[in-house]
Amino acid sequence: MFGFRPDGRRVKDIDPVVRITPYIMPMRCDAQVFLQHKADYELMARYIAKKGAEGEKITFMQIIIAAFVRTVSQHPEINRYIMNKQFFSRNNCTVSFTMLKEPQNPDAGETAVKIKFDLSDTIFDVRDRMNAVIEQSRGVENQNFVDKLVRLLFAIPGLPTAIVALVRLLDRYGLCPGMLLDELPFHTSMYITNNASIGLHHVNHHIYNFGSTSLFFGMGTVERTTVVEKGVARMKRWLPIGITADERVCSGANYAKFFGMMSYLLNHPEELEVPPESVRFEPGCEFHVPKVGKAEEARAEEKSA
Repeated sequence: MFGFRPDGRRVKDIDPVVRITPYIMPMRCDAQVFLQHKADYELMARYIAKKGAEGEKITFMQIIIAAFVRTVSQHPEINRYIMNKQFFSRNNCTVSFTMLKEPQNPDAGETAVKIKFDLSDTIFDVRDRMNAVIEQSRGVENQNFVDKLVRLLFAIPGLPTAIVALVRLLDRYGLCPGMLLDELPFHTSMYITNNASIGLHHVNHHIYNFGSTSLFFGMGTVERTTVVEKGVARMKRWLPIGITADERVCSGANYAKFFGMMSYLLNHPEELEVPPESVRFEPGCEFHVPKVGKAEEARAEEKSA
C-alpha cells in the first residue's frame, strides 16, 4: 500500500510505453511470451565432470539457477513484477521449484520449495542453499509450511476458496503479511521445473496469475541434432529450456541483455565460481542473505544466548 509491499517497492521512473502495458494486458496470462533456448549440454557436462573430479558436486539445474542469480545481480530490472497494474522491484531474489518427496518413489508425492539467494552468491553458494532446503524437504514425514497450509485448508470444506480469495485481495493492495509471502512459492523471482529428472520434454509453462512470478523456466530431456564442425558432421547434444516471461516487467532491450548474459554464463559456468565484481540494486531494494554456513552459526548463537 502507498507504494510499499513486504516483498518490494513501487517503481515509478518507467518508460511510458512500458508503463501502459499492465492496463492493456492486466493479467500475466495476457502478457506471456514464450522463448526456446538450447544450452550446450556437452560443455556443461564437461564442467560438471571436472568439478566432480575436484570433489565438488554440481548439477545442471544448479548451473542454470546460479546463472540466473548472477544475471539478476547485473540486471535488476528483470526482477520486477506487476501487482494491481503497478510496477514493483523485489527486495529479494528467490527461485521456486517443485520436487519429489522421494526421488525413487513418485507415489510419495511432491512439495514446492522456495530458496532465497544473495546476489553475490557463487555457484557453490547456490548449490549449498539448494541442497540445504532440499534435504529439509525430503521424506514424506517432513512437512514444510506449504504442505501444512494445504493440509489445513482441505480439512474444512469450502475453506480453500475463501482463504485463497482473501490472500488474493490482501496481496492486491500490499496488505498480505510478509511472513506469508516469504513462504508462498508463487511469489518468486523465477519458477523452474526440471522435467528431465522425470524423463519428460521441456515445456513452456504458464505463468501463474496468483502470486508475482514473472519468469518460468522448463528444463527437458537432452536433444540431439546434427552439426558440422571443421567440415565433419556429428551428433551434438543440447539441453532444451522452455522460457515463459511476463513481457510487461521491462523493455525488450532489458530482456535481451538479461538473456544474452544468461546464455553466456551457461557457456562459461566457471565464471560463476567467484562473486561478481559489483552488484546493482534498484533504489530502496538492497538486500543481503547470509551464506548457508554463517546462517547456521547465527542460529546456533541465538539459541546459546
